[in-house]
Amino acid sequence: MVGTVNTYRKVIALTGPLLPLVSFLARLPVAMSQFGSFLLVAQTSGSLAVAGTVGGTLSIGQVLFGPVLGWLADRHGQRRVVLAAAAVNAVATAALVAGALTHLATVPLAAIGALTGASVPLIGPLARTRSVALAHRAGSDESVVGAVHALEGTLDEVSFVFGPALVGLAALLAHPAVALAGAAGLVAVFGTVYALHPTAAVTAGSPASDRAPGTRVRPPGVVRAVRCSLALQGAMFGACQAGITALTIRLGVPDQAAVVYSAMGVVSAVVGISLGALPARFGLRLRWRVATGAALVLSAPLLVTDGLWPLYAVVTVLGAAYAPHLITAFALTERAVEPARLSTSMAFAASCLVAGQAAALVVCGRLAETYGPAGAFAVAVGAAALCLLLALVTEVPAARTHTAGAGATDVSTDEVSAAEVSTDEVSAAEVSAAEVSVPGPPAGSSPAPDGSAAYAGR
Repeated sequence: MVGTVNTYRKVIALTGPLLPLVSFLARLPVAMSQFGSFLLVAQTSGSLAVAGTVGGTLSIGQVLFGPVLGWLADRHGQRRVVLAAAAVNAVATAALVAGALTHLATVPLAAIGALTGASVPLIGPLARTRSVALAHRAGSDESVVGAVHALEGTLDEVSFVFGPALVGLAALLAHPAVALAGAAGLVAVFGTVYALHPTAAVTAGSPASDRAPGTRVRPPGVVRAVRCSLALQGAMFGACQAGITALTIRLGVPDQAAVVYSAMGVVSAVVGISLGALPARFGLRLRWRVATGAALVLSAPLLVTDGLWPLYAVVTVLGAAYAPHLITAFALTERAVEPARLSTSMAFAASCLVAGQAAALVVCGRLAETYGPAGAFAVAVGAAALCLLLALVTEVPAARTHTAGAGATDVSTDEVSAAEVSTDEVSAAEVSAAEVSVPGPPAGSSPAPDGSAAYAGR
């Protein structure tokens, strides 16, 4: 435990104490706006289907433009990109609130939602990129780099605890619109502070690749598999959100939906930060398989959950499987791509997570209305099963170990040399159905809110 604390002290020494706090506060609007928009539109329109459509377009906007913002950050640095995105996102979020309160028609309201999603400043992926760059510049060993991933993953998880909780509190005391207005203020203030922080210099932008124009190098199989795995986890998030919302409405306590969902993040955040204590022998392949297996086992009870307190218990315990999967997925991504394209790759990975949420949102909103909460929860369990299958069949290159500590494994040199995300890949068309497919019912998109964010996205 002392060694783990010392490792995290090294991380804070790299970033400074202010950066993690600022990046956390700048991430909150993502968790608040995604779930908050779902609740706000559901309340003002009286339809879960309309709420799912608007929330889905918000997520799709982030899916399509997130990798583009990541690519721009790689090329031109984070400062200018985040400043512009934060300003647009704050205005778009405020417009979404106004549109919902004035009962704007579904199509224009969905268009505003798409703009809100497209302008998300990507603080989670960009903060990971910045912190990893600081660690590498300082010559830190893999235990510190692994701790960076664990800390960033935990900040994502905690943001998705407090985000929905703040939305729920606002809904109890006033109205979901209050939470979304607060999200607009947070992204305007703390997105700007994050962009102007002195550490932005470490991501000042890099020249174009030495590859010949038009040359395209596909990422290795493990990276593509990780993206699919993240899309499936996004589907789990979205299906859980829709199922929780439907069940709390059935039980006559709709205002409990955000609070129940946030309970999932409490255990997830605790488990995430504790990954720093894992010894090096627990490699990324093993972590991936254990996390996805746990997600399947712990999500199955959702199918027979029909009371508020049982729902709290099942959802809270389920959170233990989520952070390890997210942290492992992003760690695999970081080790498999060249530093000059890290923001692009992190953004692409995050977009896959949100794509899964977007798919589940559209599908599960309707399933919940037709078949009740179990219809949505069945999608979550199916996604977990496919996620485990993917982890079992994917070849993860042999890792070499370094000093003990969080993330003390490193993907083999072969994987690193093979990986590169081209500019072409950033195009919206590349977020193909194959890479972000969602299991279960008719192809669609996921239920609200990351994050972590994540995620975050969730």
